Amino acid sequence: MSRFILSNVWKLYAIRFFYYLIPAYVIERLFWEERGMTIQLVVYTEIIFAVTVVLLEVPSGILADKWGRKKMIVLAGLLGCLEFFILVFATEFWHFAVVVFLAAIGMSASSGAGNALLYDTLLIGGKEHEFEKYLGRLNTLDIAAIMIAALSGSLLAGRFGFEFNYWLSFIAMLVSFCFSLLLIEPSLSTKVEDEAPLTLKDYGMAFVRLFAQSKGVVPVLMSGMVIGAAMNFIDEFWQLYLDRVGVPVLYFGLFSAAIYVLRLPGNLLAYSLKNRFSYRGLLLFVSVMTALGFSYLSYFQDYSGLVAMGLVCLFSGLIEPLTTGYLHHRIPSNVRATLGSAQSFGENAVMLVVGLGFGYFSTKWDVFGGYGFIAFVCGLFVVYFILMAKQVDE
Repeated sequence: MSRFILSNVWKLYAIRFFYYLIPAYVIERLFWEERGMTIQLVVYTEIIFAVTVVLLEVPSGILADKWGRKKMIVLAGLLGCLEFFILVFATEFWHFAVVVFLAAIGMSASSGAGNALLYDTLLIGGKEHEFEKYLGRLNTLDIAAIMIAALSGSLLAGRFGFEFNYWLSFIAMLVSFCFSLLLIEPSLSTKVEDEAPLTLKDYGMAFVRLFAQSKGVVPVLMSGMVIGAAMNFIDEFWQLYLDRVGVPVLYFGLFSAAIYVLRLPGNLLAYSLKNRFSYRGLLLFVSVMTALGFSYLSYFQDYSGLVAMGLVCLFSGLIEPLTTGYLHHRIPSNVRATLGSAQSFGENAVMLVVGLGFGYFSTKWDVFGGYGFIAFVCGLFVVYFILMAKQVDE
C-alpha cells in the first residue's frame, strides 16, 4: 500500500477514535439535570437533534461532493470542539439547544464525507475492493473508544466531578479536529469521467440512475436501515430490559461493554465473509436472526433474553460494512458523499417512524411490547427481502 493511502487511512482512524472517546456521554443526563434540565426539556433537545439531522443529511452530502470531503470532516471536528466548550458553561435551555443543534450539524457533515474519503483514498491505490475490511476496522476503533469512555467515565466523574469529563471530552474532540486538518483530499480527476460542476438536478438523477442500473441497492440499503434502526432500540433501552428481568444494577456496566464487544467480530470479518458467501445470503441471515432475537426478547421475559440480545448484537456487526460497501462499489466518486448521506438519512427516517410504534407498544406492554413491535417490523422486512433477493447482484 502506498504511503499516501496508509497515511490518510490512519488519520481517519485517529479522527474517529478520538471523536468517540467521549467520557461525558456516560454522565450526560446527570450533568444536564445538575444544570437545571428537566426530562421534558431534554426531550425537546432530542427532537431538535433528530429533525436537524434528517433535514441536513443529504444537503451536507452534496456540499461534501462539491466542496470537498476534508472540509466537511474538519467542520464536524470544529463544531464538536465548540459543542463541548459550550456545555462546560451551559446553564440555560437555549445553551443546550444550541449544543444539540451543533452536534446534529457535525454528525450530518461527517456521515457521508468520511466513508467517501476512505473509499476514494483506497480507489487511488486500487484497493477499493478492500473497503469493507477498512470500514470494519474503523467501526472497531469507534467501539473501542466508546468502551474506554464508558468504563472510565463513571470512575472519573465520581472522583473529579461531572465537569471534568466534559473538559476531557473537549480535549479528545480537539485532538480529532487537529488530525482532520492533516487529511489529504484524494484527487480522482483521472477516474471521474465528467468533472463539470453538478446541479441539484444532476444529484437527483444520480439516485434515479443508481436504482435503475442496480435494483439490488434498494433491498440492501433497506436491510441496513431496518436493522440499524432496530439496534438503536437495544442501545437506548437495554437498561430497562435488564431492570425488568431483575438484573442487579451492579452488572449494568459489564453488560454495556459486552454488547459493544459482541459487534467487533462482525465488523472485522465482514470482508472475509462476503468473499465466501453471497451478499443476499449474509443479509438474509442477519435479518432473520434479528427478527427472531427481538421476538425472543418480547416473549421470554427472563434472563435468557440476555443471550438473545447478545446474539442480535453479534450478527448486527456485519450490517454496516456489507451495506455501505455494496453501495460504494456501485456509485461514482462525484456523488459518493451525497448517496452515502442518503443512506444515513434513510436510517434516521426509519428510526423516527419505527420509534412511534415502539413508544406506543411500550406504553401498553412495557419495553417487552416495544421489542415485540420491532420483531414484527423486522419480520415484515424478512418477507420483503426474500421477495427481492434475486435483484441483489454479487
